[in-house]
Amino acid sequence: MATVTIKLVKSLNGRLKDQIATAHSLGLKKIGDVTTQQDNDSVKGKINKISHLVTVTNE
Repeated sequence: MATVTIKLVKSLNGRLKDQIATAHSLGLKKIGDVTTQQDNDSVKGKINKISHLVTVTNE
């Protein structure tokens, strides 16, 4: 199954509560955190919500 690598590149300070919760649900808590997730609709929706805070690499 395809995976995506997600890296948090901007701070969560001052962000909306739902954006912080979305980042935490992906396993991202501080700048530089990297996680690998399965490429499915749920994860794509989360990435779309915080796209301005993360970089995404398809694998």
